[in-house]
Amino acid sequence: MTVEEILAALQAIIDEAAAEQPPDATGDPVLNDDQAARYVALEVQLAARQRSDAIVTRNANLQGVDQRQRVPAGQTAAARQADTLDRAFLAYMRTGQPNQDIVQLRAQGEGAGTEGGFLVPDGFRDRLVERMKAFGGIAQVTDEFNTSTGNPVPWPTLDDTANTGEIVAEGGTFSSGADLVLGSAELSAYRYMAGGGSSLPLRVSVELAQDSAFDIESLVTRILGTRIGRIQAVHLVRGTGVKEPLGIITGRTQANSGSIEIANDANGITYADLITFEHSVDPAYRESGRCRWAFNDQSLARIKKIVDSHGDPLWRPNTADMSTGTGGGTLNGYPVTIDQAFPDFSAADNTVNWGVFGDLQEGYVVRRVKEVVLVVNPWTRASNGQIEYTAWARMDATQQDTNAYVALTGEA
Repeated sequence: MTVEEILAALQAIIDEAAAEQPPDATGDPVLNDDQAARYVALEVQLAARQRSDAIVTRNANLQGVDQRQRVPAGQTAAARQADTLDRAFLAYMRTGQPNQDIVQLRAQGEGAGTEGGFLVPDGFRDRLVERMKAFGGIAQVTDEFNTSTGNPVPWPTLDDTANTGEIVAEGGTFSSGADLVLGSAELSAYRYMAGGGSSLPLRVSVELAQDSAFDIESLVTRILGTRIGRIQAVHLVRGTGVKEPLGIITGRTQANSGSIEIANDANGITYADLITFEHSVDPAYRESGRCRWAFNDQSLARIKKIVDSHGDPLWRPNTADMSTGTGGGTLNGYPVTIDQAFPDFSAADNTVNWGVFGDLQEGYVVRRVKEVVLVVNPWTRASNGQIEYTAWARMDATQQDTNAYVALTGEA
């Protein structure tokens, strides 16, 4: 029996009792022993059936089945597209609610072309041209860790490189030394957001989301994530450290031996300068196997143009294959990372750090909190037929071991 049938049977027993005997002083019907026994037995069946239905429903939810597609036993369900993770995500992007049964509507899309009208004409070439611009790079080669919360993360630091042991006379003891001097560093979690214009969420019309020949949901997701990535990439290289991450080149000056300049601005960067840069990093770090160069593509182009007295290029990948693409191969045996957030090379300015060399994994650390969060709001602008999208992520970064790498500059 179904839940509905059991409930009907229970009510029938009450009606039967009311017809057979007059009600008691409270006005309620009085059940005899047989009616009470049958009622209790049906209650047991009802509890068992409700428990069974609840289990079946939970299982269906775990398997991703839409309960509205289930049909009673003995009936045949019409053929229907199975729900998938992609379908559930598509539903969320359009409604803010997961696992909705989205009906495809093909109304004629209208509106200005720059606002999306170009995406929904009656028929056209199935290709959306999206301009691309390289960014990032440093984040892939530094130390990175993720946390589940955004609480500040402190850790102790120690620089004991200036201290050594000494030779002592027989029966004697040391005459000099130094206690450990511990410092500390801390990472917080700055919140980055991306949305639309005028400090408002990115708004997409319902018509555009439904009628576009392209996957608008994936486009919006990628665009917002990329916007966050672009600003984070800039901060990882040259962030001020004030209400934003401390960049890998920020504060690396000649005064603290944090940067090394080229020898002669009239000659530009030379092979001799590259050797000076390399050997400005202690061998203990160079022998780690993790040292690398990092600068922008314009700086790499200058380095590739360095030639010997015969006009032959000095730069070559390990394979001696000059067709190796940007960022590939090695420079003097060390890998090259291209990050467009670095300033352009300047031969006559030793205040501009245009690149770095060293063990960047040891020297710089990035802390992220969970993953990028996409927020879909179909309600606020529902009366305008618009869906709002925003994305946010939490991240911080700082210089971890400033002895592990040097910044590269021009000459004063």
